[in-house]
Amino acid sequence: MKWVTRARPKTDRIACPWLIRRFIDPDGEILYVPAGEVLAVAEAKRAHSFDAPGARYDHRDGKCTFEVLIDEYGLETHPALVRLARIVHAADIDGEQHTDPAGAGLLAIGLGGLDVEVDDHRLLERAGFVYDALYAWCRRDVGAAAE
Repeated sequence: MKWVTRARPKTDRIACPWLIRRFIDPDGEILYVPAGEVLAVAEAKRAHSFDAPGARYDHRDGKCTFEVLIDEYGLETHPALVRLARIVHAADIDGEQHTDPAGAGLLAIGLGGLDVEVDDHRLLERAGFVYDALYAWCRRDVGAAAE
């Protein structure tokens, strides 16, 4: 399946592809397009749109897109993912950085990533390690067995 979102990803638009490929659609193809083209590209390519105004998966009820995907795909039974979602939420939602101590660090990495990598797919590839490591830490934090 193809998944399409806005170009120049930092937090949710890096976290969501990580979640999609790891837990939802391992063969998912991520497309980054200009913000105003997300819905048209999604329709033309029969792709799932995410983290863009009017997208199939976007912020809802005070939740970031990462949290929405967890809910939509029944992943809330994974304690480490729920823990990671709190961090992503804190990093992604304006005014919510105080809700998790790791949120500010993830936001800093996301913003800094935009400055060191101009290619969005390369940025996603490089950020994969960050999310793998953060997820491993979350598993420790919640005392989860291998998920």
